[in-house]
Amino acid sequence: MYFIDTHTHIYLPEFADDIDAVMQKAKEANVRIAIMPAIDSTTHDAMLTVESTYENCYSMIGLHPCSVNQDYEKELDAVKQYLAKRNFIAIGEIGLDFYWDKTFTRQQYEAFHKQIKIALQYDLPIVIHSRNAIDESIDIVAEHPGIKGAFHCFSGNEEQAKKIIDLGFMLGIGGVITFKNAGLDKVIEKIGLSNIILETDAPYLAPVPYRGKRNEPAYIKLVAEKLSVICNCSLEEVTELTTENARKLFKLP
Repeated sequence: MYFIDTHTHIYLPEFADDIDAVMQKAKEANVRIAIMPAIDSTTHDAMLTVESTYENCYSMIGLHPCSVNQDYEKELDAVKQYLAKRNFIAIGEIGLDFYWDKTFTRQQYEAFHKQIKIALQYDLPIVIHSRNAIDESIDIVAEHPGIKGAFHCFSGNEEQAKKIIDLGFMLGIGGVITFKNAGLDKVIEKIGLSNIILETDAPYLAPVPYRGKRNEPAYIKLVAEKLSVICNCSLEEVTELTTENARKLFKLP
């Protein structure tokens, strides 16, 4: 069984100098598939170049909430144009971010709703960014019956996790699970692995012992190893279950 990194920004400048080595290292770590979330029109070309270069990379398309401003409709037009031309694996990453800036809160909500409707139109899952906005994001998802997807970089509590699972969504778990005082281990211990997928969010949020350094897909095994300890099961069980969850969600062969 192999790993799927369901959320990795390997097309960003942090990987420009050694992307071949990074991909080789991932392969050696048995990471067979890398799924890349979009950010905005400034990075689409770089993302699609990586996808065309490495056959095991798949692209999402969408507008990141931190890139939403008063002209967000232009970005959504670009998303629609791409979808009219070719296939994508998901709409993402989309959602809400109230950590950095609340200037365009209304526009963030509007862009989120509109992109969910696009996902429903194309029968695609969504990948949600919900920093400082988990409850708000859960409420929005609940307004759109039939939508499926994942809450990327989940770091909420048990109640929030159960609400997300009840909506039929997956929880994206990455390096934060290895952080000593994050508290996420207690949540996973209670809810189990049935709705978990693995991610790195590379180059961000590297797991221990690489915390504070550049993250990369090969480190997904450290996340899986931590989950096996928390859930008192084998690494093989974690790998098999999370990979099957990702394959079903993203309709992978």
